Amino acid sequence: MAMTPQSPSRAEGGFRTATAVERSDPDSVAKHPVGDTSQWMAAIAEGWDIAGNANGGYLLALTARAMSAAIGRPDPITVTAHYLAPGKPGPVSIAVEITKQGRTFGTATATLVGEDRPLLRVLGTFGELAENVGPQLVDLVPPPMPSPDQCIPVDATDTFPPPFMGKVELRLHPDDANFLRGNPSGHARMRGWFRLRNGEPTDTVALLCASDAFPPTVFNANLPVAWTPTIELTTHVRYRPEPGWLRCRFATHFVSGGFLEEDGEIWDDSGRLVAQSRQLALVPRN
Repeated sequence: MAMTPQSPSRAEGGFRTATAVERSDPDSVAKHPVGDTSQWMAAIAEGWDIAGNANGGYLLALTARAMSAAIGRPDPITVTAHYLAPGKPGPVSIAVEITKQGRTFGTATATLVGEDRPLLRVLGTFGELAENVGPQLVDLVPPPMPSPDQCIPVDATDTFPPPFMGKVELRLHPDDANFLRGNPSGHARMRGWFRLRNGEPTDTVALLCASDAFPPTVFNANLPVAWTPTIELTTHVRYRPEPGWLRCRFATHFVSGGFLEEDGEIWDDSGRLVAQSRQLALVPRN
């Protein structure tokens, strides 16, 4: 008999609460073997949406929580998601299949299902991030940015900015924020600061959400584009971030063939690059 997914019991809370998962068969012993398929219950929480559909980075983080628990390793190293359908608030199920367990990393695939249809298909490798492993070569620096207090806060409304902006703290670089007043900069980029609300620490799963939290870069490009649905999103995680604001930069260089890419860098408060992302999005026809 098919199980109808129920929401995990949860109190009002922040990001970790909104991405909580529970195994559907909690009495089983999780041994994390290759080929094991486990079923997880979760819920798309209210308020993490953009125009009624859940933010893509939030959906990826929710799925990654189940993958991390199934594999038995805490940190996403590289995660690629293909978006199949919009996600609405309500119960969802996540099927995770482990494809490899090595000494250092484990790899799995996962499918997020809501309203009897797949929403997201994910391939991810998870491990345990260590400090300063191996040789270092960094030839880029964090983007120059005014302090968070000197940047432009993005506050949520019922339309734009969307409700999702009330779940995270976003401060845009002043040069990139004028699109909010109908005056785009002419450069397809977004720079700014990100953190979770109420002092909640940003873990490596939350970096997946941060990689898709900013307004689309194309909003600053002087193009007649109002929305850019994500087709695929890949995030590479390098370190567990230090507490505090994350300094972020996203840029698009090619809007062509009906698509655009968005490359992201996320730096923590110590000046380390903690994550990179690349997103492929659709540019709908007018």
